[in-house]
Amino acid sequence: MSGLDRRTLIGAALALGACESRAQPAPPIELSPLRAAAPFPLGVCAQVSHINDPEWARLAATHFSQLTPEWEMKMEYIVQPDGSFRFDRADRLAAFARASRMRLYCTTLIWYAQRPEGFEKLDESRTSFGKAYDAYITALVGRYRGQAVGWDVVNEAVAEDGQGWRESLWATRLGDFDHMRRAFDVARAADPDAVLFINDYNLESLPRKLDTFQRLVDRLLSVGAPVTGLGCQSHIDASLPSGAYTRTIEALARFGLPIHVSELDVSLVRAGRGPRLEERQAALYAEAMEAFMALPANQRFAFTLWGLRDKDSWLKRENGRDAPLLFDDAGQPKPAASGLAQALGALKTAGSLYGNENRAL
Repeated sequence: MSGLDRRTLIGAALALGACESRAQPAPPIELSPLRAAAPFPLGVCAQVSHINDPEWARLAATHFSQLTPEWEMKMEYIVQPDGSFRFDRADRLAAFARASRMRLYCTTLIWYAQRPEGFEKLDESRTSFGKAYDAYITALVGRYRGQAVGWDVVNEAVAEDGQGWRESLWATRLGDFDHMRRAFDVARAADPDAVLFINDYNLESLPRKLDTFQRLVDRLLSVGAPVTGLGCQSHIDASLPSGAYTRTIEALARFGLPIHVSELDVSLVRAGRGPRLEERQAALYAEAMEAFMALPANQRFAFTLWGLRDKDSWLKRENGRDAPLLFDDAGQPKPAASGLAQALGALKTAGSLYGNENRAL
């Protein structure tokens, strides 16, 4: 069955389910373990507070095979005002991944948005900024060498409007391009085996940003930077036109590098007011999965969701009315989970979506 046919089937099924739900309560959605159905790693992000929750841990271990620390492996947590490092929470997340037989994916080394006090107040007479930069990357990547399968080395480098690159402490002190090249070189020296990614967002909705991102990748590769993977964050909303996500993945595929759908969620609130937003959300999850599955096997690095239950989402913290993830606050699968699971073939019974298990599709 073609991708278009599958999307048509999924859309029709979800629409039918929506119609029937007005007449009677929708039956529970039953999923087979998603991780078992995916022929590639299926990831989720986590904080230490999540892994301390037994219900979160059970749900994550059932459906996911890769773990990304949501923020406790970023400079905002690790770098202290005096320039020292703390790794306690990052170590706990790494240990949880290991105990749960999940791959560990790490984010992020260099991000324009972070300006740790420990770096801003460096005494150049004692340690140069460049040496401190190198030492941080070396310490962090080296600590998880052998467990971390990959890193977001440079995160969100392209300007919001797609015109050029972002300003940052790193660009000011080490050069707008040179700081990126340097980060990749130092990370590669610290771990010769990890896949090293450049990662960005809004590539699906801003064609100019996608173009600038691709030009940056071309330039990094042309000077020999060890960029070995491309991260498409995929923070999208339910108003994204059908086909836009697929075109983005196809554009990135031209590099021949592994692609990581690295932070997928689909906001309802950011889509504004409109009809059938939950249906659109489900269709976009299905499209994202189908676009990723259409890649050659050697380019399917991982497919990661940026949260497990709605209440775990950064979007929910931003607006309590949002419901961007596959599972509701109680951990029950939603129509969004059905869309993604049907694309994977992980629905236990297709009929359970529609209130009649004997219905022919």
